[in-house]
Amino acid sequence: MNFIEKFQSVVILIAVGVGLFLGQYSIFEKNAETFILPFLLFMLYGLFLTIPLQNLKAALKNVKFLGTSTVLNFVWTPMLAWGLGAIFLSDHPALWLGFILFLVTPCTDWYLIFTSIARGNMSLSTSVLPVNLILQVMLLPAYLFIFAGTMETVGLSTIIESIIFVLFVPFLLANITRYLFNKKKAFLEKKLIPFFSLSQIVFLCLAIVAMFASQGYYLINNLEVIFLILIPLLLFFIINFFVAQTVGKVFKFSYEDTVSLNMTTIARNSPVALAIVVTAFPDQPLIALALIIGPLIELPVLAIVSQSLLRIRKLVK
Repeated sequence: MNFIEKFQSVVILIAVGVGLFLGQYSIFEKNAETFILPFLLFMLYGLFLTIPLQNLKAALKNVKFLGTSTVLNFVWTPMLAWGLGAIFLSDHPALWLGFILFLVTPCTDWYLIFTSIARGNMSLSTSVLPVNLILQVMLLPAYLFIFAGTMETVGLSTIIESIIFVLFVPFLLANITRYLFNKKKAFLEKKLIPFFSLSQIVFLCLAIVAMFASQGYYLINNLEVIFLILIPLLLFFIINFFVAQTVGKVFKFSYEDTVSLNMTTIARNSPVALAIVVTAFPDQPLIALALIIGPLIELPVLAIVSQSLLRIRKLVK
């Protein structure tokens, strides 16, 4: 675990602060928005390049865990996200949509850090990672059609264009890169992939700096957004923690496997949805702000969950 990964929540918070500071100067406020999407595209390119797709076979062998994880992440979680939003955010449709998009995308990176801290099954968690990424990329269009269509926030053609540009272009470029360096696997695996693995959080933070520099004034004048989203987010994490624990007991998963289920059910992956939102909803900053605020709340929660699981482990033993 490198320094940036270990203190990711602090790094993101610093990025927010830097963005807010730069946003006080008109030159940054007026031009920062043009840098958001390029930084996010570089981040997604790195994400797709570093995802170990060869682990798909290992994931498919553990049918019980994979099936359970898939149902929780892609059936149960969207319903829970929509329900919590309906209760707490129905008067704020843009924030509600951002809240849903944050919660329907399972994490594909930092959940491994907290799985390791809680002594979970790392090989199992790593094996389901490419499945979670592929399914969320495939299902995000469906979620957008359902939820954005219901709220009448954006046209269908805009959503399709955004998804093609933001998701499939980086995915295609990542696979072209793998093909071109197929005969130079040593360089690909020892130089290029580690570089982009480390730089993902850097590009994300640069995008956050640019976003808060361009929208910082709006956030400062709408601080209630944080408080509006705080309670439903905390309820989501708490409910899913107990759901994962209960499901783990019902299916008689080991402690290590239950930890993996917990982390993949709780941890979210907002950068993927954030890239689409920036493209599809440029005039609705509340949607993007929900996706940025989410991780600031999520990362401390994951730290608490990992410590709670370790205490449960001691009690079981």
